[in-house]
Amino acid sequence: MQRNLAQSLFEHGQVRTTLPKAKDLRPFAERLITLAKKSRAGSITARRRIHKLLGDRSLIPAQHREAYELMPPAKRRRTLRSPSGRRYRTGEPKGRLAFTGQSVTHRLIDTVAQRFADRDGGYTRIIRLPDRRVGDHSPLAIVQLVGDEQGPGVVTKPAKTARRKRADARYAAAIKAGKAAARKRKKGAAGGSAEASAPEPAPPADRADESPAESEAGGSQDNPES
Repeated sequence: MQRNLAQSLFEHGQVRTTLPKAKDLRPFAERLITLAKKSRAGSITARRRIHKLLGDRSLIPAQHREAYELMPPAKRRRTLRSPSGRRYRTGEPKGRLAFTGQSVTHRLIDTVAQRFADRDGGYTRIIRLPDRRVGDHSPLAIVQLVGDEQGPGVVTKPAKTARRKRADARYAAAIKAGKAAARKRKKGAAGGSAEASAPEPAPPADRADESPAESEAGGSQDNPES
C-alpha cells in the first residue's frame, strides 16, 4: 500500500486517500526523498535502498496517456521495455517509438529530489477534506508535495463516481421520504387536535317541534294549580 501510494504521489504530485493512510504515507515518502537526495550526491547505497523500498513502475507522460490507452497490448509492451527486457528510464523517444515509459525511481531522483535540493525536510503536507469516503465513512485527505503549491480551497475536486452518485441519490430519496412522513404526521396531529377542541353539539330540544298551543296545554296539565 505504501509503495503504490508513494509511486502515485511522485507521479502526480499529490494523491487522495483516507486520513490514516495519508498519515502513514507521509513519513515513508519523505524518507524516500531524503534517500533520493543522497543518491544524487553519489551514494550507491541510497539508490539501492530506494529500489528496495519503492520498487519500480513505468510511468507514461501525461501528454501521451491517451495515445497509450489506444495502443494494442504488444505495442504497449514495446513502449515500456526495451528489446533486452529492461525498463525504459527517461521517457524519451527510442527508435520508431514516439515516447517511452519513465521509471518512477528516475523521476524521484532526477525531478523530485532536485526540487528539494535546498530543503532539509518537510517535503509533503496533508490537506484534510470535508467529505468522507462512501461505504465506511472514513475521513479523506490529500497528500501533496510542497513544491506543488495549491491552497486547500483550490484543490481540484474529483468528479463523482457512479457509486457516489447512487449513494447521493439514495440519501436524497431517504430525506424526501422522511420529510413527507413528517408532514403527514403533523397534518394528522393537527386534525386530531382540532376535533378534540371543537365544542360538542347541544342536545336536541324535546319540544322544539311542538306548537305554542300544545306547549300551553302541556304546561297547564303539568301545573295542577292552573
